[in-house]
Amino acid sequence: MKKTKNRWLIAASAVGIHISIGSVYAWSNFTNPLMEEFGWTAQQVQLTFSIAILFLGLSAAFLGHFVEKYGPRAAGLLAAGFFGAGIIGSGLAVNLGSLPFLYVTYGVLGGIGLGVGYIAPVSTLVKWFPDRRGLATGLAIMGFGFAAAIASPVMESLINSVGTANTFFILGISYLVIMTLSSLYLEKPPVGWAPKGFNEKGQSGKSRIKEDLSQLTANEAVKTSRFYYLWIMLFINVTCGIAILSAAKPLAEESIGLTTAEAAALVGILGIFNGLGRIGWASISDFIGRPNTYTTFFVLQIVLFALLPHTTEAFLFQVMLAVVYTCYGGGFAAIPAYIGDLFGTKQLGAIHGYILTAWAAAGLAGPMFAAWMKDTTGSYATSLTFFSGMFVLALIVSIVIRRDINKLRQQQVSGSKIAG
Repeated sequence: MKKTKNRWLIAASAVGIHISIGSVYAWSNFTNPLMEEFGWTAQQVQLTFSIAILFLGLSAAFLGHFVEKYGPRAAGLLAAGFFGAGIIGSGLAVNLGSLPFLYVTYGVLGGIGLGVGYIAPVSTLVKWFPDRRGLATGLAIMGFGFAAAIASPVMESLINSVGTANTFFILGISYLVIMTLSSLYLEKPPVGWAPKGFNEKGQSGKSRIKEDLSQLTANEAVKTSRFYYLWIMLFINVTCGIAILSAAKPLAEESIGLTTAEAAALVGILGIFNGLGRIGWASISDFIGRPNTYTTFFVLQIVLFALLPHTTEAFLFQVMLAVVYTCYGGGFAAIPAYIGDLFGTKQLGAIHGYILTAWAAAGLAGPMFAAWMKDTTGSYATSLTFFSGMFVLALIVSIVIRRDINKLRQQQVSGSKIAG
């Protein structure tokens, strides 16, 4: 009889993949070296990152079915191949001095690896942790959030000692090895598997096991209104959050008068709250429920985004930004568990992939809108007020989705009574 794998080692493998692909958030380490070496503009270099995020969303959507059909191990190995090839190829692009080739390697190949690598372990963890879905997905996605803090100093040191091209080569090989080894341990749980004592607790009445509200395929899920409610909530949370991320440094200088060095240090510290929010909010969602968690995100951010433009006290301003960062990270971490609750685990990876197109759209919309408002009005204050209004819309959606949830739950109860 085949031995069942340790689910905590499955979680550790997921973290290994996410820490590798999450290094994309440390892309800014390459901005100045590439500009200085080739005379490329900041916009040209930044486009590399934007292409990678775009292909993250696209590949997550289009290859979600691959994850479900071939399993997390094959999907993880595919992600390792694409991401490793993308980073190694970036070193070749630097040696050739070719910006278009850099777009293809880091942006397209690396972006495809990002998308597949993001969803493969997460959908698997939901199945291994029916008792603590939020905690499990939060652990993996926390790795993605913290990756920049780990990768940034390593990149900086390597660039200074061996040069930009060799840094890409070293990182590419390292990520390929880490992601391959992590992927080889990934596996779906056996059919009918449950954690020790999980079913017994439910049967004895010691704990109430909440059943998923449905078991839908990805193509069935996209025909429901609740799929689009989730998409809108994630889109608004990411649009407003990523706009703040992209403008945090100049915003802090403009609003509370921090020096450039102080503002840069603040951005680094706030990145930690992004990671903590992923594990913290996802774990909280196991206790208060995903609907309440998302409603809390939006209530908090309506107030915070409305107050931020009028806050000049430095400590309060930084605390408020820290809370926004936790909500931004928490939105990513809680969404896979929310999907599992509403649509089941039959094709969770594919549904998650479709939902992540909201991230791709928000990654373009948020920073561009904040920059346009800055250019038009001379300040970020107006965009923050606008985002506060967007969160009002998100709050309404987070309340409306409960109507669908309650209707499904009533149908579930009625079905149970008939079956009984």
